[in-house]
Amino acid sequence: MARVLSENSPMLTLTADTLQGRYVRLEPITVDHRDELKGAIDCDPESWEIMSVNGCGEGFEDFWGALQGETDRGERIGFAIRRQSDGKVVGTSSYLNIRRLHGGLEIGATFLNPEARSGPVNPESKRLLLAHAFDGGAIRVEFVTDVRNARSQAAILKLGATKEGVLRNHKVTWTGHIRDTAVFSITDYDWPAVRERLEFRLSETFA
Repeated sequence: MARVLSENSPMLTLTADTLQGRYVRLEPITVDHRDELKGAIDCDPESWEIMSVNGCGEGFEDFWGALQGETDRGERIGFAIRRQSDGKVVGTSSYLNIRRLHGGLEIGATFLNPEARSGPVNPESKRLLLAHAFDGGAIRVEFVTDVRNARSQAAILKLGATKEGVLRNHKVTWTGHIRDTAVFSITDYDWPAVRERLEFRLSETFA
């Protein structure tokens, strides 16, 4: 059944807070993170080949410039993902396409260093980001990825997101490839079950 938000319903309010978990700490990116972030993501050029932007090699400067510009314009909140066990920055993720009036946003621009891709870093990062978004009034969180990126699609489905379809000829990537984009979502109706699933996974698999 369709819902109608009351006149007094709050809009989405997202704040750039540090998000603390058992395995990771997500820190809003500042200029002080630049060198650590470069050290974490300036690698694995084959993975960057199917990303919409390039953060590897010479591409890092454009990546960093876009991150800073979108942050300054209020279009994005980027996070450095710091692993608790050794204090090392191992990747990044962001809130994108923030639609405050409509209670929607995207979690994306995620890249993890290869040595951090297995284990609790990604699921706990996503749990923290999802919780902060829904606590801030989100009714829909999206994940989008290149249809060629099977690893990313599998990880999104494992979170408990629903695949909604494919947008054809949706983006032109930094390599010039015309990409089809797979779209997934988690709604506020879905969130309690997704949260329980993630918490079980973190407690049982990585305890």
